[in-house]
Amino acid sequence: MITGVGVVSPFGMGKEAFFEGLREGLSGLGPVTLFEPNGLKSRVVGEVKNFNQKDHIKLEDEKRVPRIVPLGVAAAREAFADSGVRLENLSLDEKRGIGVVLGTGAGGVDFAEAQYAHFFNHDLKKATPYAISSSFVGMLSSELSIYLGLRGFSHVVSTGCASSTDAIGYAMKMIRHGEIGMILTGGVEACITPGIMAGFDRMGVTSTAFNDTPHRASRPFNLDRDGFVLGEGAWVFALENYEHAKKRNAKIYGAVVGYGSTCDAYHRVMIEPQGIEASRALELALNDAGVPAGRIDYVNLHGTSTKMNDLIETTAIKRVFGGKAKEIFTSATKSMIGHPQGACGAAGVAASLYALTSQEIPPTINYENPDPQCDLNYTPNKAVKHKVDFALANCLAFGSKNSCLILQRADTAVLN
Repeated sequence: MITGVGVVSPFGMGKEAFFEGLREGLSGLGPVTLFEPNGLKSRVVGEVKNFNQKDHIKLEDEKRVPRIVPLGVAAAREAFADSGVRLENLSLDEKRGIGVVLGTGAGGVDFAEAQYAHFFNHDLKKATPYAISSSFVGMLSSELSIYLGLRGFSHVVSTGCASSTDAIGYAMKMIRHGEIGMILTGGVEACITPGIMAGFDRMGVTSTAFNDTPHRASRPFNLDRDGFVLGEGAWVFALENYEHAKKRNAKIYGAVVGYGSTCDAYHRVMIEPQGIEASRALELALNDAGVPAGRIDYVNLHGTSTKMNDLIETTAIKRVFGGKAKEIFTSATKSMIGHPQGACGAAGVAASLYALTSQEIPPTINYENPDPQCDLNYTPNKAVKHKVDFALANCLAFGSKNSCLILQRADTAVLN
């Protein structure tokens, strides 16, 4: 059961700002401001704007931790506050009963780039002693456990764009199997850095045609899409078993009921063209949930706005849903917030929760020039009221990875 939601996104602080952005079909994209993008072909990003890390971490940590830490702490605190759990009142045993499983792709890459520049310039005195400990991916869960005082296991999953989908899937299975009663899970990413953007520039996968009109740059399933827009943010959830939630009389947003994951074993950055294993991941999630494909009311698509990703994902959906594929409401959240890499799956879960709780399908914005080969119902440009009992959140990742989650509306879930 998801009982708490915390969000820091390009729409602003808090889950309500995120939900409002989805409802209104807003764009959180703009020119990069975190650094000077000299020489970059792509200069559009989905930044978290006006974020003051001093409000979320200790003063002495400002120069000791990367950007994902205050982003993650802010979202985690909101998730717990939203769940009704007061961390300051927990006993030691209760703190030992809460685990952390988070997803991130880049980890502390911004910190690493800045610190390693000192090493490479042979100016070691400017480098912090925390250069190593604050750069590796695994420090994300450690820092959040330390800040929140959580004593359960503290893990990070890093599987590229599927990282937070896998993290939530693992958390769900640990709770399902009775290993622990409550887990802080989701994804955090802060990968808008000179090195990351230059690397994607070199690959030719980011949008370059809309630098002067950044709100139009992320345009999944359009014929004139020309690449993804890098994003950042934190989407964190309090996940717990039903008995644990019931004992607390907790509010329940929805249930994570199925998880599936496969590997194409095809290429380090390209997707297998037929979408065979991407389809199988969907089928595995449906089987895990015990839900037939015909019961899915909404699919939150990976929808990156790259030529091959959008086409292959469309193909995979058709393979699994057959004749109903064009009837199901789908949408791409990345059209509004860009692509927050390892946190994108968690963003998709948050968007799916919005659909489940509001009974409204969030839109795919910038849908102006449809690609005839991408012919699903992408909920063009405006949110649509529609009954949603089951939602599917899908992810495709570098390294041939495919992962997805099935969510169920709280009042229709089998709560035992």
